[in-house]
Formats: sequence, C-alpha cells, structure tokens
Amino acid sequence: MLDTSSRLLALLALMQSRPDWPGSELAERLQVSGRTIRNDIERLRGLGYPVEATRGPTGYYRLGAGAKLPPLLLDDEEAVAVAVGLRAGRGVAGIEDSAARALGKLEQVLPHRLRRQVSALRAAVSEGPDNTGTNVVQPVVDAAVLATIAAAVRDTELLRFDYTAPARDTDAPLRNDASAPFGDWPVLVEPYRLVSWERYWYLVARGPETGAWHTYRVDWIGLRMPTGRRFAPVPLPGGDYLSFVLRDVAVAGWRVHARITVRAPAQDLLARINPAVGVVEAVDDSTSVLVTGADSLEMIAVYIGMLGLDFQVTEPPGLVEHVRALGRRYARAVE
Repeated sequence: MLDTSSRLLALLALMQSRPDWPGSELAERLQVSGRTIRNDIERLRGLGYPVEATRGPTGYYRLGAGAKLPPLLLDDEEAVAVAVGLRAGRGVAGIEDSAARALGKLEQVLPHRLRRQVSALRAAVSEGPDNTGTNVVQPVVDAAVLATIAAAVRDTELLRFDYTAPARDTDAPLRNDASAPFGDWPVLVEPYRLVSWERYWYLVARGPETGAWHTYRVDWIGLRMPTGRRFAPVPLPGGDYLSFVLRDVAVAGWRVHARITVRAPAQDLLARINPAVGVVEAVDDSTSVLVTGADSLEMIAVYIGMLGLDFQVTEPPGLVEHVRALGRRYARAVE
C-alpha cells in the first residue's frame, strides 16, 4: 500500500484525469477502503483543493475550480507534448515571456528520461522563418484580445470595437455594400466564431441591426468597454464558419484586391486554385474572372503567374506595373 503522501498524489492525479470519480472506483484503483478515500479527500480539502462531492447511489467526487492553480500531474506523453507545444507556440503577442517561464518550470521538474526526449526534439528540429508566404510584416494578435472576444462568443454578449483597416490602394475594388467592414469607426456586432487561417485570426460576426454577416481581421480590432448586453444567437446561413471566412476574405478581407481576367473556363481555373485564394466568376465558355487579394500587390503578381493559364490584368495600376516588372525580370533571366 502507498504511504499517505504518495497516495494523495496518486489520488490527485486520478481526479485530474477525468471529471467525475465514484468513491468505490477510487478505492479500487488505489487499493484502499472507502473510508480511507473519504479521509484522503478531507486531507486534500485541508490542503486547499476544492473537492466537490455528490452523495447517493450515483454519487461521485469532482476536483472543482479553486482560488489557486493546483499542481498538474502529467503522464510522460502529456509532459513531452506540453513542452514541445510551449516551444512551438507562435503568432500571439503577450505570451512569449509567460510561455518561457512555464517551459522553464516544466523542464526543471521533468524526469531525466523525459528531459532527454525534449532536448532531442529541440536539437533535431529546425524552425523556418515565421512568415514565408508574403513580403509584409507578420501580423500579431494580442492574446488578451482573443480571450475577450472568445468570452463574448461564449456568453453571447454584444461586442463593441474600433475597426481600423490599413490604407488601401485607391484603385482596388471595394465592396459595394455600405456595411462593408472597412475604415476606422466603432462597430457593434454579435460575435459568433473565431477562425484561425494561415497567419491570421478572424472574427465572424453579425450586425444586430442589419442582420448582415461579416468577417473582421482581429489584428485590426481595438476593443472598447464591454457592453454587458446579451443577444439571441441565430444560425449562420450554411453553417460553415470556415468556408464563410474564406469566401469573405477573398472578396474584402485583404489589404489589396484585384480582379484578373483569365483566358480559361471557370471550371479549369477552379481546378487550379485553392478555394481560399479567391472567387471565380464565369464570363463565357472560354473566359473567367478571378477576384483575389493579398497584403501586397507583389504577392498577387507572383501568384497569378503560377496559375499556368493566360490572363490579363487591367487594374489596379499598381498591379499592372508589378506584373510588367516581373515579365521583364523573367525575360532577362533567359537572355
């Protein structure tokens, strides 16, 4: 039989592994009597752990939420996974120092065999640049902003924020509806879902007055005071938040946008692109239009050259110039 201290740690580990534990099952796992389990539960409570109990034939014990964080007892695989995850976390501002402190505490108490595993992974893995898909600065999102938005989604609470979209190319096509989320003004929305895609975070929300659904870049959001006002949620048409974000971003969610005429049927163009890249519009049996965007005109110019189809660019003028410059550069490469 385990001594009292070892048994308490084993009991705490069991209670952290799942929400509810009948006393008889705990006694069987630890090979002690029900009375010993009850005494050990009281010892845990005396140490500050909020153990809840439900009496009766279907009664159980549950480790509740207390005023302080109890020591987490992880198995080998969980400990290695947490250590690797803390090292690999990127893209959210404000947690770098806390992640480093948490990792330092974890590695300090890891058994030698697990510390060797984590060290082996660290030595065997090379990290590439954070941002390889574009020539613009990596967007950064404040963890506190994400947490506040997520809480509003959970509590079905109206969210108010300033939305500051960066300056756009004046020749880039804009959405025609007046409620398009561009500019710099306070916005009041019903928040429904946070979506992470590529290097960006997006909020899917609905206008409480217009009923219009929009996608908002979280790194362009400046939160205001909580509204404290609840709303009755309604389902998103189609029910697929990710698909909605991909479609909405293709039309209006980038810094710059373009409409490119492609000399190919729409089905041929669709077969060559990821649905997230843009929206394809059929013109006739041999021509289609790609509505796409990026955070720089250079990225659009490079991407459309990779389609493997003939195309024509007429606007915006900045994109025309980028395509012309690329054409000259490629021509010089084979002279």
